[in-house]
Amino acid sequence: MWVLELLVVLLFIWLGARLGSIGIGFAGGFGVLVLGFVFGLEPGSIPTDVILIIMGVIAAIAAMQEAGGLDYLVHIAEKVLKSNPKYITFLAPVVTYVMTMFAGTGHTAFSTLPVIAEVAKREGIRPSRPLAIATVASQIAITASPISAAVVFFSAELEKVGVDYVQLLMIAIPSSFIAVMLSAVFTNFMGKDLKDDPVYQDRVAKGLVKDVTETQSQKVITPEAKRSVLIFGIALACVVFYATAISSTVGLIKEPVLARDHAIITFMLAAATLITMLCKVEAKNILNASTFKSGMSACICVLGVAWLGTTFVAAHLDEINVFAATLLESKPWLLAVVLFFAAMLLYSQAATTRALMPAALALGVSPVAAIASFAAVSALFVLPTYPTLLAAVEFDDTGSTRIGKYVFDHPFLLPGTLTIVFAVGLGFVFGGIIL
Repeated sequence: MWVLELLVVLLFIWLGARLGSIGIGFAGGFGVLVLGFVFGLEPGSIPTDVILIIMGVIAAIAAMQEAGGLDYLVHIAEKVLKSNPKYITFLAPVVTYVMTMFAGTGHTAFSTLPVIAEVAKREGIRPSRPLAIATVASQIAITASPISAAVVFFSAELEKVGVDYVQLLMIAIPSSFIAVMLSAVFTNFMGKDLKDDPVYQDRVAKGLVKDVTETQSQKVITPEAKRSVLIFGIALACVVFYATAISSTVGLIKEPVLARDHAIITFMLAAATLITMLCKVEAKNILNASTFKSGMSACICVLGVAWLGTTFVAAHLDEINVFAATLLESKPWLLAVVLFFAAMLLYSQAATTRALMPAALALGVSPVAAIASFAAVSALFVLPTYPTLLAAVEFDDTGSTRIGKYVFDHPFLLPGTLTIVFAVGLGFVFGGIIL
């Protein structure tokens, strides 16, 4: 019977992937309905904590976007990228990594992808190289962001086995960032040079490639835009300081008034309030911000898919324990493989973490192995249907960033896989030193 139930889970994940965007959340909830009424499974726990964190963070980011703060960040990123255009393959992932780590969402990469494509094309560099590694960097940076839902939830689970929030970040940040930079070295030699690419030559002959001229950002950076970024930055600093102060390692606050989840949500909502008040933002307009829409879509996706996963796992936890305990004990790195394929289907770092990490720790996987494997929840690049991947393809009119006829033959797969392999390996190294 469990085989049929697993097939149902995979069927609805596949259906959600076909629907795309928020549809994966819809299909996940539909799958819970089928597992409940047809197979009699008791619904698993709803990932309320993850959803609330996403909502709180997105509220602040959307307010900052409406105030012009994201335009200001893109303006800074554009200056960085254009300062040393020959090194675009290395600068682009740094920019998207930092922006994602700062904001807690990889959707900030959307605004930088056109600049990356433009700078690469102007320098005669194959745009698929910086676009691919920059997109991957924006995904893996979620596992290093102090305010991402995946990190906050995972840190809460790790605290049950004696590892706190600060230790998690001390391992996740250097291992993921170094992994991105190592992958950038390989990506820099990926594919033919632009001038030798027959697809590019054909598109030039057909007039499909626009001439690149030096342009400056047309956005006017207002004082309110800078002020909104400052407010958000202060709120982020407060979150990190408070979470560090209440951690068992530092212990500055022995009896915290707010738990870490509550602190993140309240600091982010406070930031949204101050941005709205002090940056002349109409609150009703925030609902139309692109980051708000994508963030709320992410909430539905996490709700449906994580709920579907926890429903199946909770119903068969005993069997899973028997099957996986010995295997993961002898080969803990296999957890990264499991997370890799799960993330490929679940399309969310938070949903993957919420669905599988508690079970992995319950099986006795060591904290070092769990943290090292954490980077694998970022395998959203395997199927070329994730929004940022599609955007990168759309912005590159040279045709170098293209999806082949066999689905998996696209320029994101190798850089993404290498980044995760490097991050997992480095995670074991840093984990062994810090824990």
